[in-house]
Amino acid sequence: QVQLVESGGGLVQAGGSLRLSCAASGRTFSSSAMGWFRQAPGKEREFVVAISRSGGLTSYADSVKGRFTISRDNAKNTVALQMNSLKPEDTAVYYCAAALTSRVGITTLDYDYWGQGTQVTVSS
Repeated sequence: QVQLVESGGGLVQAGGSLRLSCAASGRTFSSSAMGWFRQAPGKEREFVVAISRSGGLTSYADSVKGRFTISRDNAKNTVALQMNSLKPEDTAVYYCAAALTSRVGITTLDYDYWGQGTQVTVSS
């Protein structure tokens, strides 16, 4: 079992930066691939980025490549998402997710545990 708690969301102007953090509890964190997804009002939850259990492999959605960076610290059971050059279209609730496997998936079906989400709002 893995419990996930996100933090770091907020309101920022376009072009600004935010850093999201996900704190995980549970013994399987270091063996789990981790991901970030987001969901805007009226839209489906979409993939943002994922990272392998070692941190050596990452996968980014095209819409965030070059602007967002994921990292993890297995000693601290945390995953971070650094978001730079934010755009109004990045506005959404951001969710941290953990997989039971080490596979770096890009769909919601690839993940088994979810956090409660944190709101990110980017004003123009």
